[in-house]
Amino acid sequence: MRIKGDWIAAEGTQAVLSMLTRAGHQAWLVGGCVRDGLLGRPVADIDISTDARPERVMALAGAEGLRAVPTGIDHGTVTLIAQGVPHEVTTFRRDVETDGRRAVVAFSDRIEEDAARRDFTMNALYADAEGNVTDPVGGIPDLRDRRVRFVGLPEDRVREDYLRILRFFRFHAWFGDAEAGMDADALAAIAANAGGIDTLSRERIGHEMRRLLSAPDPAPALATMAACGVLGRVLPGADPRALAPLIHLEGAEAPRWLRRLAALGGQDPADHLRLSRAEARDLDLLRQAVGDSAGAAELAYRHGATVARDAMLIRAASGLPPAPGWQAEIAKGAAAAFPVRPADLMPQYAGAELGRRLAEVEARWIASGFTLSREQLLA
Repeated sequence: MRIKGDWIAAEGTQAVLSMLTRAGHQAWLVGGCVRDGLLGRPVADIDISTDARPERVMALAGAEGLRAVPTGIDHGTVTLIAQGVPHEVTTFRRDVETDGRRAVVAFSDRIEEDAARRDFTMNALYADAEGNVTDPVGGIPDLRDRRVRFVGLPEDRVREDYLRILRFFRFHAWFGDAEAGMDADALAAIAANAGGIDTLSRERIGHEMRRLLSAPDPAPALATMAACGVLGRVLPGADPRALAPLIHLEGAEAPRWLRRLAALGGQDPADHLRLSRAEARDLDLLRQAVGDSAGAAELAYRHGATVARDAMLIRAASGLPPAPGWQAEIAKGAAAAFPVRPADLMPQYAGAELGRRLAEVEARWIASGFTLSREQLLA
């Protein structure tokens, strides 16, 4: 099988591959760039695997005038900047010792050993400079059949790095066949080792959950996570039942992971997923809007069209369909501007009484459908 795409022929990528092969080393594109290239998806990150040791890669890059950054040199990774594009070059490795979070690795000269330590078969695909693909572990049939499968024994792969539990569900949401279901051996290994999630940092968990919730349809993956006892460890109290209806209601619009997270519920997601302050604020506002009794127009007036739309979609997914014309109501509310200012009520009102009076006038204006004029409100 061969990859097609302009990215593989890019001058910088070819320069890095050629630098290594001219010096007598193996040089293979590997992982996500090969997988996405075969699927015809956009390629973002370019990873290269080689038998050259990192010090040798650094020396060759210096001789070629390429900028080399030792981003993970202890684990064999050097980032080379070629034509302004970063290329992560990593020496073939094999695991010597793992504890579920970190691995002690030894460098290798064999592509088979490097492939054996990777997570999923579809991520253990290698391609040369001409796009010819090498498949040491049977990843091409799995990729073709949209089957997410661990390399080797699932239990071994999971125990090497418990984050692979969450990666399994994320990859199934992005690349798997929902109708065919998930690999039974993988699910058995995940259920048996779900407790390992507790050893992971919340930053790593949050990063995976963002990417999972951004998938076109993560509902089946989240439902299986709940059934396996994984979701409760990631986000206690989360309930995925509203997610499938929400995704149906979203239609063709762009996924918003924060909206989907709000639909999941759960206890203190900002802490459990290590959300940023801005993300935590936006999530809290959205969850308040969902529980608010205000209609679509008022929500849009007070919080903006995005929050109002997200709140109405979540309400509908939870069994509370909005009134007809709610999209138009959101547009009206978002464009509305309250015509009365505090100065209009002074000096007759001041202090706390001014605030109360202003709120009363605003409530009348909202109840009128934003139609009462300043003169009518002040009469």
